[in-house]
Amino acid sequence: MSAAGAVPAAVPVSLNEARGWLRLGATADEVVPLGGGAIRLTVRPVVAVEAVTLLAADGGASLLEPAGWRLAVGREGTGRLAIERPGAATQARIAYRAGMAADANAIPEAIRQGIIRMTQHMHDARDDDGLAPPAVIAALWHPWRRIGLGSGA
Repeated sequence: MSAAGAVPAAVPVSLNEARGWLRLGATADEVVPLGGGAIRLTVRPVVAVEAVTLLAADGGASLLEPAGWRLAVGREGTGRLAIERPGAATQARIAYRAGMAADANAIPEAIRQGIIRMTQHMHDARDDDGLAPPAVIAALWHPWRRIGLGSGA
């Protein structure tokens, strides 16, 4: 019996959810409190800020022009956003793009191959919790590995 023509009734993972986990140009939308100083963006590598909206305590919202904020992206893709004059706003909604590539075809081939091999490994090891991933996966991903010293604080 062949299942070549079988199509599942519903996709178990949406494309956007998979893109977010794989960081394929996912769009992040964060609401953060304004307390003075730069805001650290949590998803990396940061590619671009799409919009910054200031949120007031009374529920009002105003879109901030790009001249009203500055984005600094560090070597490792970490993003910090400084808002020049927040006024009476207590929070900011920041929409930004983060990821290695805008689509799956732009991912470096070594990372793509590592993802495929890790998927195969996870499928093969689904009943064996102690089975370590093959060393070839670490070798494929090694050039993109980040190593830090200290606590990172």
